[in-house]
Parts: sequence; C-alpha cells; structure tokens
Amino acid sequence: MPRIRSLPPLLVNQIAAGEVIERPASVVKELLENSLDAGARQIVIELEQAGIKRICVRDDGSGIGPDDLALAVSRHATSKISSLHDLESVASLGFRGEALPSIASVARLEVISREQGAEHGWRLSADGTDCVGEAAPAAHPVGTSVEVRDLFYRVPARRKFLRTERTELGHIEQLIRRMALARADVGFRVQHNGRELFDLRAAPEPLSARALDQRLQTLLGETFVQHALEVDEQAVGLALSGWVARPAFSRSQTDLQFFFVNGRMVRDKLVAHAVRQAFQDVLHHGRHPAYVLYLQLDPRQVDVNVHPAKHEVRFREGRQVHDFLFRSLHRRLADSCEQGEAQARIAVDPALTGPGAEEQPVTAAAEVRAPTQSRLPLRISDGRSTYAAALALQMPDAVPDGTLDPALAAALLDRGEVAGLDSRPTSSADLSADLSAGLGDSLTQGWGNVGPEGSGDDRESDRELPPLGFAIGQLSGVYILSQGADGLILVDMHAAHERIGYERLKAGWGQGAVQQQPLLVPIAVAVSGREADLAEEQQELLSTLGVSVDRVGPERLLLRAIPAILSGADPEQLLRDLLADLVAEGSSDRVRAEINRVLSTMACHGAVRANRQLTLPEMNALLRAMERTERADQCNHGRPTWIKLSLQALDRLFWRGR
Repeated sequence: MPRIRSLPPLLVNQIAAGEVIERPASVVKELLENSLDAGARQIVIELEQAGIKRICVRDDGSGIGPDDLALAVSRHATSKISSLHDLESVASLGFRGEALPSIASVARLEVISREQGAEHGWRLSADGTDCVGEAAPAAHPVGTSVEVRDLFYRVPARRKFLRTERTELGHIEQLIRRMALARADVGFRVQHNGRELFDLRAAPEPLSARALDQRLQTLLGETFVQHALEVDEQAVGLALSGWVARPAFSRSQTDLQFFFVNGRMVRDKLVAHAVRQAFQDVLHHGRHPAYVLYLQLDPRQVDVNVHPAKHEVRFREGRQVHDFLFRSLHRRLADSCEQGEAQARIAVDPALTGPGAEEQPVTAAAEVRAPTQSRLPLRISDGRSTYAAALALQMPDAVPDGTLDPALAAALLDRGEVAGLDSRPTSSADLSADLSAGLGDSLTQGWGNVGPEGSGDDRESDRELPPLGFAIGQLSGVYILSQGADGLILVDMHAAHERIGYERLKAGWGQGAVQQQPLLVPIAVAVSGREADLAEEQQELLSTLGVSVDRVGPERLLLRAIPAILSGADPEQLLRDLLADLVAEGSSDRVRAEINRVLSTMACHGAVRANRQLTLPEMNALLRAMERTERADQCNHGRPTWIKLSLQALDRLFWRGR
C-alpha cells in the first residue's frame, strides 16, 4: 500500500463536488438556497444548454461584503452556523459551506455582490484551489449574482453521465417548481437560451388564497387546483398545511408530490409511508396521490444534516410525526365530501358547438363538482326529513308510488333507526349477512327517503335539498340520476354501495377484538436471530393482531394462530411480512391491511350489481347513506362514485343564453 498523505485542495473539493453536484440542477439548487437564505424577494435564473454551458442566478438579497467574498468560496465557511447548538436547530436552507467551493472545483465560477448601502459591488473569480484572487470593484445592484460556466470541464468523465439537454432542463424545471411552491413570497424568472420559461411574481404579504391558487395553477395546472383539498392541522407541536388532491386526481407517477419540512423540500420514506396509508382505501392500485404539503415543527426536532445534498431528514420523534401525518390526511380525505368543491372537465363533442363557437375553444367544458355541503348538515333531524320508514307510516304521500314495504318500515322504526338517532352497534357477521342479501335494509339506513314528489314543506326551497339531491331515475341499470340544488348528479350505484358496505364492515370489525383462528398443525418458521428476538419481545403486540407465535429455538419460531378472517392467507408469509415490518419500521399495519382487503372484497361481492332495477325510495336511501359515509366519493378501488353537472354547464351544452 502507498504511504498515507494529504490530498491537494482541488482534489478534496472535487470529491466533495461528487457528493453535492450531480448535474446542473444540483448547482441551481445550491445557488437558489443561498439566495433565499439571503432574504431575496426576486430571483432571476438564466440558463444556456440546460445549464451545462452557463448558469447565472441573480437575486436582490442582502449581498456579500468584499472581506467575505474570499471566505464564501472557501470550504466549510458559512454565516449560518457557529456552534453545535446552531447545527442542532438549523433554520436556514444551506449551512454546510461546501456549495460554492464544490462548484468552483468542477466549473468556472464568478461571484458579484453588493451590500445594502455600499457604493458599488465586488467581483471575485474562483477555480477551486486555495489560491483565491483579490476581489475587484464592479457595477451591480444590491444583491448577488453567481455565474457558473462550463460545468464539469475539469472532470470530463462526469459530463459523459449527463443526459440530453431536454432531460437536464426538465430536472431544473422540477427543482424550480419545488422552490417556487416553498416560497410563494418570492418571485422567480427563468430563461433558457434566451426564451422565458417561468415568470412568477412574488405574492404580496400577507399571502392571500387567490395568490396561492394562481401560483399553484401556474406550476401544477388548473386541474390540480380544482381537485385540491386544503389541509390545516395542528397538534403536539406539529403543524401541517397545504393541499392534497382528491383521489380522483391520481397519477401514474410521483411527479406531483411535494413535501416541505420547515420550508425545505425533502424526500422521506416515513412521510411517503404515512401518505400511502392515508390513501390506502381510496386509491386505485398502481396510482399515486398528488399533494403539496408543508410541515412545521421545532427545528430541534428534526435533523437536516443526514444527507450531503440535504434531500433527506431524520425526525427525532418519527412515530409521532408519522401518526400525525396519517391522521391529518386520513381525516381530511374522509371529510372531502363535506367541504370544498372538486372540479373536473368533461370534453364535449365539437359537433355540439353552435353559434359563436368560433369565439370559444373547439371543446367546450362542463364543470363537474362535488357538492358544497357547508350550507347543509349531514343529517336533518328537524322532523321534516326522516327515514323512509317514518315517511311511509306517517307521510305516505311523500314516498313515490308507495313502493316501500310497510312491514319493513315498521321494523326499521322498531329498531330506532331514525335520522340522527341510529346508534345500534352492528356486528361484522350482521354486516356480512346484510351485504349478502343485496340492498335490503342497508339501503334504507341513512337520511329520509324523500323523493322529488315529496311534500310541499320538503321542497319549498333549494336550501332544504340534501347534498346529493333526490333521485329522479336510473340509467342503464348502472347509474342513478339525482336532482341537486344546482344541477344533475350521476351516481355509480355499485361503487357507492360498495363504499358504504366497506365502511360499515370496517366499523363493525373495529368494535371487537381480532379473533384468532388456531392452526390445525402449528407451522415451524426459520427466521434470523434478530427476527426471533423481535418476535419474542413483541409477543403482546402480535397477540393483539391475532397472531400467536412461540420461540422454540435460536432461529426458529412456531406459529400457532392467525386472525380468523385471514384463514385463507399464507400463514408463514404473513408472519415473515409482519417481522420484516417490525424490523424496518418498529411497527406493522400488515394485518390491518390484509383484513381491510378481505372486507373490501366482501363489500364488493355484497354490493348491488349492475342491471338491478331500484325503486325511487331505494335510490334515495342509497344517496342518504352516501351522505353519512366517510370517503363516499371514491369506491374501495379508487374509482369515483358520483359527479355533478352544474346548471351552468348544462346551459352551455344546450347553448342557452347565447
């Protein structure tokens, strides 16, 4: 082996650059973070050949004095931390003091900066060595400009790993989207080869909802804004805000997932897992949610110094953060039918465009909205809207055609199932039997079966219409047509009933302990020593999940029982998956996920099928049950259960008002 020796400064910087500077987007990221830390309100980015030939970032921040310019391009020199205490509570984006020297070691770097109150700016060039030239006077407004030319000219081998210009530019654009989403109070202007890509104006203080929506629409598209649900939750010193898109706006990729911790864009496995769990019952297999979320917490509760490029963080109370994120998003998705409006677009056949079409887009757009229910309670218990049973017995004329069986109505009343008073616990067995029987009683639980031909009191104004309106008919044995307060509502009856049944099954299952099914012959499972130790330590936890296991050797377990509802599962694989989760994350939702999968299948098989002809009372009962069910706007597989065509959209379809 050669003798140990110190590395030359240039090689040291180039090694550091290998960790920090992966591609042109990495350079832009470091320079933008420095500008934001300097208090910039307007940042201009100029690019040539996707940043490979030239990158120039100019800001109007606090600037750098001539005495500090030389230190700014020296390794491990920073104004952002000075002690271990500062490092444990970092509030700035950059702090390592490696960005500029690392960039200078692989490219030509020039910095021009002027402080507030200074007569002129100062210019300094660097080549990555310790031999830094003298700062020279230069004309420059208050702020800093950093120009990087000929990226990787010192290490030509690194240039071979760069992708096409279009690909590298795409990485830069995605980075700028993240930065612009993190700081709506900062303006960003981006030019590439002389062509303007972005021109985002700084939102005035205090930030308004309209300004935020405009930036979201520019960066993520109008459709995201239409489907976005606002999130605002606080608990245990944590604050979560931002937007999460309804499950109907799912993606095939994770390209619209933005998560910020104290203003820093991160990619964290704990965060991703919490979000996936929140969406597990409402997202189609293989699809990904879209969100822009901001988590604020005490800087001392998060370690940002775990990755050279600061892409990852480590939470000191990871389980608490995970549970907070899951509960916040799970609750918001469950309430998505109660607040806000989701909009999508339905393309209209161009042949339908009439007079004046030449002044409109070739395809008209019809708004599809989820109801705004803030004006209406989810249950009406004022005596005018009750169960179909009450109506059938007390107000026969309110039920169209008298189609509800009086005997069934009396039975429902005897069980106390009146709107707002249904507190009878339901067992999982009852629920399964109920679903197996098809619609039956399950559809007559919910709001009143008030139909369009209801009494005058029930129809005297639109304010008294329930959120999903009243059924007016059935289409092709698949869809329910309902008249709402401001438009036409179309409901996929199978998908809707499937969600109702699934939520009822979950609620019934959750009321009791997990029942164990002893195995006829216990199964011996060979595991690692660590997994065996963990199984022995976590026997109580495994027992609560319905799994009974004993340790019979240093690397051997004996599986004696599994949850009864999972009797058809592979017991050995279930145990291995449980132990793998416990090793990786300290907990496991494997059993709950498997149970939910079985309950989802039961709900699907028990839901009303296509071509089942429903009466108006049955349709209305289904609508009322939907209004009382969490996450009722998606079925268990992530498909939408209903949409609304507003009256304005219908008018446009028929050229009314033209």
